[in-house]
Amino acid sequence: MVAHLVNTVRNVVGVTGNVIALFLFLSPLPTFIRIWKKGSVEQFSPVPYLATLINCMVWVIYGLPMVHPNSTLVVTINGAGTAIEVVFLTLFIVFCHDKKKRLTVVLIVVVEIILMAALAALVLTIAHTTQRRSVVVGIIAISFNIMMYAAPLSVMKLVITTKSVEYMPFSLSLASFLNGIAWTTYAFLPFDPFIAVPNGVGTMFSLAQLLLYGTYYKSTKRIIAARKEAKIEMHLSSSSSVTVANSGVGPKKGVGAAP
Repeated sequence: MVAHLVNTVRNVVGVTGNVIALFLFLSPLPTFIRIWKKGSVEQFSPVPYLATLINCMVWVIYGLPMVHPNSTLVVTINGAGTAIEVVFLTLFIVFCHDKKKRLTVVLIVVVEIILMAALAALVLTIAHTTQRRSVVVGIIAISFNIMMYAAPLSVMKLVITTKSVEYMPFSLSLASFLNGIAWTTYAFLPFDPFIAVPNGVGTMFSLAQLLLYGTYYKSTKRIIAARKEAKIEMHLSSSSSVTVANSGVGPKKGVGAAP
């Protein structure tokens, strides 16, 4: 009876985690709509999306029945996450005007795919029990999951330097925080250290991002407002210069010429 109740609660929490994780994977959507409209990735970093891609791929491997049985919810959400990150990274590559940066992103994606294919092949051929496979892939998954949560740290450095959170999307930080809480809870029903450890650490990283966002939110508004005001003044100044230049140009009549 108790085991059945725990399993039911675990499934409910897992489904909730799937929904929150899907929101996490889709949270950069406003960022990519902005990139699409402006035709440029500006100062946005590809690191969070590269980290999330390899994280999702390794968790898909972890959740396979021949690696870690009864983990369907882990496979479904991370399979969806893999597809979403591929779309985001494709858009990033298309709208990145820095050829060196674009090539770097492409190479990293290729290396990540090769690494995951090699991992799957080695684990399925060398480890002969699901318990051993779970341990091997689980340890690797912990590393990549923490990497995914820690990826925005590079952006956090930019935030502190510029005192602006313009390039650290709030929706991504909030979704990461809620996702960490949901999967940490899931990992205790029953206890799964490979899910609990990275998501517990991830929750702390995400909380730090939210605190940073709250600290620099007002200064960001001031910086954006000042930038817009400067652009308006520059436009007005340019228009005035053109008007003055045009007013001094006209056909000159010769002395004694007929009107």
